[in-house]
Amino acid sequence: MIRKIIHIDEEKCNGCGLCATACHEGAIDIINGKAKLVRENFCDGFGDCLPGCPTGAITFEEREAPAYDEAAVQENKKKKLQEKMKHLHEGGCPGSRMRMLEQSEAAENVASAPVQPVSRLRNWPVQIKLAPVHAPYFAGAKLLIAADCTAYAYANFHQEFMRGKVTLIGCPKLDAVDYSEKLTEILRSNDIQSVTILRMEVPCCGGLEMAAKKALQTSGKFIPWQVVTISIDGKILD
Repeated sequence: MIRKIIHIDEEKCNGCGLCATACHEGAIDIINGKAKLVRENFCDGFGDCLPGCPTGAITFEEREAPAYDEAAVQENKKKKLQEKMKHLHEGGCPGSRMRMLEQSEAAENVASAPVQPVSRLRNWPVQIKLAPVHAPYFAGAKLLIAADCTAYAYANFHQEFMRGKVTLIGCPKLDAVDYSEKLTEILRSNDIQSVTILRMEVPCCGGLEMAAKKALQTSGKFIPWQVVTISIDGKILD
């Protein structure tokens, strides 16, 4: 049948993926860095994907195409939801996997001892996204770049890692940004004495480590650095 359907100009497409996210029917996939209409019978012709395209690569056209199949769309949505739930609860990303951790009685006794912890935070804000590039506390600083979860997983985080350091934290999985540009500017613009990268053992934490290493490399400076990995049960891994 002849009907209205979207057309994607691959020359203009930059592969950002906004159209695939906007298409609630699931008609578009990103393949080899380009958006493609892979399921013509899933395209309803309403064009939810058009406004989000930053390069104007998506337009309407009228041509021979299979009819919109709403039943198939709903079945596909159901299947994707089932796969997502399976991914989250039966394995999937190690960083999202549910786990129950048991702490020993010795740990509980230590935690209940009458010792008042002291905060070692020396700067604010601490989120990499919010941190300024220029700040007086960066002068001559030892910099700690830590994954968000490390502060919760490692009990003595403040005393062993934050003490005497300026702290920046982030989560590449939740923020979905490349921290390397911001970190590069901080390293270039300030007299940083050393960098400690503190990450969790889960694979998604590798993004923070890679961003910090890239920033160290592109800063043009020789700055001593180290990577420390924390396990899910709160231990320092070799």
